[in-house]
Amino acid sequence: MAGAGVVLCAMAGSPALAGPFEFAPAPQTDLNRVYKVDKSTGEVGACQFQLKEGGIGLTVCFPAGEGAGPQPPSDYGLMPSRHEREGGIFRVNLRTGEMSICYVYEDKTVCTPQAK
Repeated sequence: MAGAGVVLCAMAGSPALAGPFEFAPAPQTDLNRVYKVDKSTGEVGACQFQLKEGGIGLTVCFPAGEGAGPQPPSDYGLMPSRHEREGGIFRVNLRTGEMSICYVYEDKTVCTPQAK
């Protein structure tokens, strides 16, 4: 029985059990938007709360648009700037050091081309 506990503890720290997404808020202090990135594909999307008259509100999501779709397989993350008026977020490739800025444009999440 003690062996099973060791295996479970070892598995708990395993990256295979980590979720496939990372989430981060937009740095803009008066914007209730949260970005998500698929950590292996780099695909980015965003959601935010919207008031609904006479109701409890809605979750409005902005799917991946231009540049925000899947990228070459790697290890991606999100990095908000510290600029309190910035509505976008950086998508970072943790293996190559490439970055792009992602933001909501019209009804889609879009990202600039990756650069070093």
